[in-house]
Amino acid sequence: MYRVLQILTDAEVAECRRIAASAPFVDGRISNPHNKAKQNEQLHEPAAYQKSSDLLRKAMLRSPEFMEFAFPIAMAPPMMTRYKPGMKYGAHADAAFIQLPGATIRSDLSCTIFLNDPADYDGGDLHVSLGDGELSFKLKPGEAIIYPSDTFHQVMPVTRGERLVAITFIQSRIPDPFRRTLLFELNEVAALEGLKMDPENYARMQLVQQKLLRYWGDMP
Repeated sequence: MYRVLQILTDAEVAECRRIAASAPFVDGRISNPHNKAKQNEQLHEPAAYQKSSDLLRKAMLRSPEFMEFAFPIAMAPPMMTRYKPGMKYGAHADAAFIQLPGATIRSDLSCTIFLNDPADYDGGDLHVSLGDGELSFKLKPGEAIIYPSDTFHQVMPVTRGERLVAITFIQSRIPDPFRRTLLFELNEVAALEGLKMDPENYARMQLVQQKLLRYWGDMP
């Protein structure tokens, strides 16, 4: 029910880091003053935020694997956040609904895109609780982890260096995570093996795919 994807090119990572280095960040609680678990900074300057957000969003939407795994219908503008020594984000679940200018989206999936080398900082691992399992992620620059928004997760304290990431939230066309994962796996099998099948059976598989998408799809 989670996926690690390569989202950004090296050039896009470099551009995000350049924007971050030249723009002001503010206390991350500016967007949620009552969140005591949140101890980080977020990009605040409007022009820099818009530029980086557009870059990150376009990169995500051009990724076939992201589109096939998330079935996105809406996405919050990706925002760069950073953690300096001593900063962390305590265990929490993301809000069910995210208020955006002119719209509200349901957060089915959360996404963290890593922007600097894991060797540049100590700590700062993203811990996600999935069932009885505890998963830890500290990915390479340009890689993203996508996971259900209704899971407990936390960012461990940074003890050296600086952790730079971008975060966003996605409303999926398939809100149920079990159904979404099942349809993703079925689509993967069809893409990898479909042309080796008897044409009639392949057509039948495609019919099943589309029926499930119609039946489980939240909205067009």
